Amino acid sequence: MRHGNDTEPTENGNEMVLPGPGMPGNTVGKPRKRIGILIVAYNALTTLSKVLKRIPADVWANIEEVAVFDDASKDETYELAVGYKTLFGVDKLTIFRNEKNLGYGGNQKHGYRYFIDKGFDAVVMLHGDGQYAPEMLADLYGPIVDGRADAVFGSRMLPDFGGPLKGGMPLYKYVGNKILTGLANRALGMKLSEFHSGYRAYSLDALRQIDFSRMTNDFHFDTEIIIKLMHQRFRIIEVPIPTYYGDEICYVNGMKYAKDVVRSIIRYHTTTRGIGVSPEYCEYQPYYPLKTSRHSSHDYCRRLCGKSKDILDVGCGHGYFAELLAADGHRVVGIDGLSEPERPAAFQRFLTADLDGGLNQAKSQLDGDRFDLVLLQDVLEHLRRPESMLADCKALLKQGGEVVISVPNVANVTVRIGLLFGRFEYKPRGILDRTHLRFFTRRSARRFLQESGFEIVREKVTIIPFEVVFRLDPEGWLARSMNRTLALLTGLMPGLLGYQLLFVARPIAEPRQERMPGRITKAA
Repeated sequence: MRHGNDTEPTENGNEMVLPGPGMPGNTVGKPRKRIGILIVAYNALTTLSKVLKRIPADVWANIEEVAVFDDASKDETYELAVGYKTLFGVDKLTIFRNEKNLGYGGNQKHGYRYFIDKGFDAVVMLHGDGQYAPEMLADLYGPIVDGRADAVFGSRMLPDFGGPLKGGMPLYKYVGNKILTGLANRALGMKLSEFHSGYRAYSLDALRQIDFSRMTNDFHFDTEIIIKLMHQRFRIIEVPIPTYYGDEICYVNGMKYAKDVVRSIIRYHTTTRGIGVSPEYCEYQPYYPLKTSRHSSHDYCRRLCGKSKDILDVGCGHGYFAELLAADGHRVVGIDGLSEPERPAAFQRFLTADLDGGLNQAKSQLDGDRFDLVLLQDVLEHLRRPESMLADCKALLKQGGEVVISVPNVANVTVRIGLLFGRFEYKPRGILDRTHLRFFTRRSARRFLQESGFEIVREKVTIIPFEVVFRLDPEGWLARSMNRTLALLTGLMPGLLGYQLLFVARPIAEPRQERMPGRITKAA
């Protein structure tokens, strides 16, 4: 039997597509959607031909290509697929064999890139082992063709086909699926009935916006892609599918898979909270993470700012801290090198300027405005001439105005221990951030402010962010207990244990000079 392209041109030149199940969007007069089926196969010699034969005729009519990606099988899966194409004359069937085994996730990535490069609109992933029903293909790609979804997941947990146990899902797998799905939903704020189905359809416009480069090649790739779709606010819907468990060989280690799923969710949260950076989610790392725990720099700075003031936030980032200031009744003007912030509503105005040269670029845009407070949180250490920044800030303060400054403490115990062993290595973040140009101790920071014409009014020292090191939830009981203990010790040894140094400072009043006959008298 030959599965050809059963379409014919309409008067306007577009193709008429035979409407299959779930395909109301493919109607006469509309451009044909380019739909691909990706079959991932590994040692599927006994099942692959059955899967291909079960693809309905109307699906063959509506899709453009079925691509089998054999992941370096140890049996004759590839030869079987080639023979099937030749024997039945299936023009739309393409077969590839990976030179080496890429893994479940790696094989998917390989297939998705293939369809992305060819400019397809939608792709459905189907397993070559027959565990998922090819008869349901149109139900999966239909919502994408109609524009109702960016991703469609087949769910065995929905009751429409009698539920998973009726279909032969082992009880231990059913229980494990329910537990893992519940944990994932709770952790990610989602409401999927099943996180662990491998029957999925994707809009390729959505997949083009997903960074696959650092994602896993293992089985929890499916979890990572759900997390990325959720984070990037793509539309996900579920459709019911029947459950089938035959005599196929399962290559998934259940305990390892469960551990990897939980670990993947934790790694996502630690990255998005700025606690750590996991490569697979590094694009979601905050530009300037907000530190909400007690005795952190943002905690102290917020308290030091008080209420209802005019504030210039220099180096404000995307505005996450400015949102907190606005909630306290402050009127905030932000300045940063960004073209635009993610939280523009936090600012009365946002100005773009290169801060390395001070505030010269921003002065003309400020129109003579003056402020009660100028914030310099983690700014001075990034500048070649921080004294110029302080001089510019002086001119922008109201009478009695103050600057609030935070800088890292290079004399912290962690740096001292490193030096003891001959290590002084720059890192992506922290005290030895590779973008830091100036380093301060408690004593040198005080001296620097005094030499720049400021008197220190108040001073705080933050604790070491141990929750970052140990990847703890900053709101958890363990983190809060350690926080209190470390705050007590840091108060006793601020120069050794202090992580960041905070200062509230005001300009030193310059003495007035009165010209008297024959001499100059300095007023007090």
